[in-house]
Amino acid sequence: MTQELVMEIFREALVTAFMLAIPILAGSLAVGLVIAILQAATQVSEQTLTFVPKLIVIGVMLIILGPWMMTQLSEFAFRLFDTIGRTV
Repeated sequence: MTQELVMEIFREALVTAFMLAIPILAGSLAVGLVIAILQAATQVSEQTLTFVPKLIVIGVMLIILGPWMMTQLSEFAFRLFDTIGRTV
């Protein structure tokens, strides 16, 4: 296994991880931002107020995006095993 192949596998793993994490993080960020704006407008300074809505949004997004995420992850695993099989 060459250094270039290892770096390509590592790069593909990072891209896959980012691609799977970005939708969940973006949803959580959006909900946090909306609640922060509402807290600033109403002058409510409760720090734990964002936890439950973020948890609900993350759960819903995992239910909706779960099949797509599993497909992407399994395709990466198949490509990885194929690459390993070809190099050995």
